[in-house]
Amino acid sequence: MEVIALIGPSGTGKSHRAIKVAYNTHSDLIIDDGLLIQESRILSGISAKKQPTKVGAIKTALFTDQEHRSQARRTLAAFKPERILILGTSLGMVVRITEHLDLPRPGQVIDIAEVASGEEIRKARFYRTRLGKHVVPVPTLEVKRNFPNTLIDSLQVILHGGEPKKQVIFEQSVIRPNFSSFGKFTIAENVLIDITKRVLSTVAAVNHTGKIRIESEQGNTVIFIQFAANLGYPLQVVCKEIQTKVKEVVESYTGLSITAVNVTVTNLILGKGGSFKPGTPAELDT
Repeated sequence: MEVIALIGPSGTGKSHRAIKVAYNTHSDLIIDDGLLIQESRILSGISAKKQPTKVGAIKTALFTDQEHRSQARRTLAAFKPERILILGTSLGMVVRITEHLDLPRPGQVIDIAEVASGEEIRKARFYRTRLGKHVVPVPTLEVKRNFPNTLIDSLQVILHGGEPKKQVIFEQSVIRPNFSSFGKFTIAENVLIDITKRVLSTVAAVNHTGKIRIESEQGNTVIFIQFAANLGYPLQVVCKEIQTKVKEVVESYTGLSITAVNVTVTNLILGKGGSFKPGTPAELDT
């Protein structure tokens, strides 16, 4: 097994360039901020960016916690990578990570200045220090599962393969961690309700919207929807359409992780002046 170190001060763009460096060095695995990443998947780990303090983030990045360390070792034993790229603020930090995970010392050291220009590094520092933005080298779907309520944006890395005109595109995510000096952000429930109502207004089968309730716990959000349906539409299809649209739109606008959209049909509208209530509400879970 070979270990490659990508080093540079905090906020200089290491995570943003990790995928490209891993691609060029034929690394099977990336270790970054406490996470073990393989291509577009987080295999295991605890992210330093989820910690409430910078001290906690550093400890997580170094795998100082015994359970975190053991989990990473088990993943490495199962995955058996031939080459690992480890990111760190210094060679000493990377060496400490290898010691904690029983890995060989780095056989190759790449400085961020070798893969990023001075202007690119200055820009990365600006986004980190002024805007509190951090890059996680995995797609937004992975981030939503692992970093609820922190997603800001996504970006793409385009890599050129050996074949002429061949391109490989990887998605990365931009987040604002809990320990950022910019603090946490909160999205009020009425905002989520308003977005949900807006989605329902685009569904032809919905006559009018009833009660909408939001439940959030540990970063997971569940939306409960009641609505009256126009007669003549297949309710199972309508409910599934609502679930899909609400989940996609709310997650897209807010970056929240929507774990379920529970839908109840309270009335069927026959037409002008008539309606009846179904005997059993149609409830579906995502």
